[in-house]
Amino acid sequence: MERSAKYVVRLDEQERGRLQEMVDRGKGSKTIRNRALILLKADEGEHGPAWADTKIAEAFDVGVRTVERTRRRLVTEGFEAVLARKPSPNRQYRRLDGAREAELVKLACSKPPAGRARWTLQMLADRLVERKVVASIGREAVRTTLQKATSSRGCVSSGYCLPKPTRSSSVRWKMSSKCINGRTTRTARSCASTSRPSN
Repeated sequence: MERSAKYVVRLDEQERGRLQEMVDRGKGSKTIRNRALILLKADEGEHGPAWADTKIAEAFDVGVRTVERTRRRLVTEGFEAVLARKPSPNRQYRRLDGAREAELVKLACSKPPAGRARWTLQMLADRLVERKVVASIGREAVRTTLQKATSSRGCVSSGYCLPKPTRSSSVRWKMSSKCINGRTTRTARSCASTSRPSN
């Protein structure tokens, strides 16, 4: 038998009905609906089809390991746990406030440690924790914060820097020359300023 007996799926009538309703009505995220489909086909109960993992994976365009994990989760954690979206333990939800964000940008624009050409995201995260700016932070949180602060990686030797302010969009008045019938004449000022005139 392809599947381990330890993780055999046996749904009761109520569980089967609830899963079928989720699939029929399109309730929940795609991940949760996929789990419902997997469990319905993996069901080895009295009225279950008892499909093999490879057949389920092929039918719903998921990996065999996904099918195995879904069965294992049902057996070890229970029916409700399968229908709940489990947050990734590696994902960082921490947001930096203004003062901490400024500290990160300041650090990113500083000279990198000796022997390094530029700061890496992990080095910045480690240094923030080392300086007790935050208790913990991941590389992704550092990246999104720097991206939000419109930092540009690699523009200076330190690896990060804020963009330089651009020139004003106002255009100065100037004289221009125009050639008419072979003669060059000076014309009136031909460029307009986009800035508001001062009173």
